[in-house]
Amino acid sequence: MEQPTLYSLDHLVITAADMDATITFYTQVLGMTHRTLEVPGERARHALFFGDHKINLHQLGAEFEPKARKADAGTADLCFLTQDPLDAWQAHFAATGTEIELGPVPRTGAQWTMQSLYIRDPDGNLIEVGARA
Repeated sequence: MEQPTLYSLDHLVITAADMDATITFYTQVLGMTHRTLEVPGERARHALFFGDHKINLHQLGAEFEPKARKADAGTADLCFLTQDPLDAWQAHFAATGTEIELGPVPRTGAQWTMQSLYIRDPDGNLIEVGARA
């Protein structure tokens, strides 16, 4: 039997210590859209959307089941792609008071080589913003 294959990522989960601060960061600094998702019989869920992608948010200590074995805030390392020049992102980060930890620096992505900037979200998750080189 041939091994089955995956074709895409539907969503990923970030565990947040402060839900409001996390939502504010991802919407105001990275331009994502926040939605509260109502699930009958469960408490409301929070999700962030950008392009065709979704990030589910779990509150630290009140994660939805099933969850990662060691769910904790600040353990993610994520790379987001942009079509905008990194100098526009540098100006945007400066305007929002977001410190650039590193960059621009060359990196090898899944699809191509790129230049990247690194910042941190309120929980300390490493966020990379990469543009095709």
